Amino acid sequence: MTKLISWNVNGIRAAVNTHDFMATFNQLDADVFCIQETKVQAGQIELDLPGYHQYWNFAERKGGYSGTAIFTKEKPLSVSTDIGNEELDHEGRVITAEYPKYYVVCCYTPPNAQPKLKRLAFRQQWDAVFLAYLQKLNAIKPVVVCGDLNVAHEPIDLKNPASNHHNPGFSDEERADFSNWLAAGYVDSFRLLHPNKAGIYSWWSYRFHARENNSGWRIDYFVVSEILKDKIEAAEILTNVYGSDHCPVELDFAN
Repeated sequence: MTKLISWNVNGIRAAVNTHDFMATFNQLDADVFCIQETKVQAGQIELDLPGYHQYWNFAERKGGYSGTAIFTKEKPLSVSTDIGNEELDHEGRVITAEYPKYYVVCCYTPPNAQPKLKRLAFRQQWDAVFLAYLQKLNAIKPVVVCGDLNVAHEPIDLKNPASNHHNPGFSDEERADFSNWLAAGYVDSFRLLHPNKAGIYSWWSYRFHARENNSGWRIDYFVVSEILKDKIEAAEILTNVYGSDHCPVELDFAN
């Protein structure tokens, strides 16, 4: 069995120095551990991870912005840090690790469409380009995509769907783009195994005691090529793990 973890840590330095990231990392003991929103530049942090290969993608913009990383026990056949689009490849949002039987793609989708959907056109451009990139990979071998995708797909995926309709991350356009992704041959692993499970979220605002009240959103995912769906053994959201405004999500599948 291969165990994968994905977690938006909302700043890896804060996670390590304040929120005991290393204890959580060691306890989870994943074969592949993907993180998003690292908020560091090259040289700003060094992690001692015995038994793991480390791959980082830093945003060109300074000041603690975006960024992704993959920590993996098995050395990948190859690693890339872009999706082949000059306009979108400056923010450290994607790392792709190629393994013998599949690709693992760690993604931090551009933060929703912002208030009043000001960046909706940019977000939809990202969604289209990213799906095209995945389709190129999927034509070669199956794909496992994980990360903070910044969209709650269905009303069951957030606490207050009625009051958040048309808000960033739950706009009709963003949700439709995610539906198009699934229709193109991919599976939301958590919903596959838990089609009717409500009240399970992966992100909570720091305001209004949202986590205490479980007023959250499910915006962190493992999405896999359909050909892999029968290999999925578990897909969980680790709501008992603290240290960020997100919690980790997990995928276990047969080798």
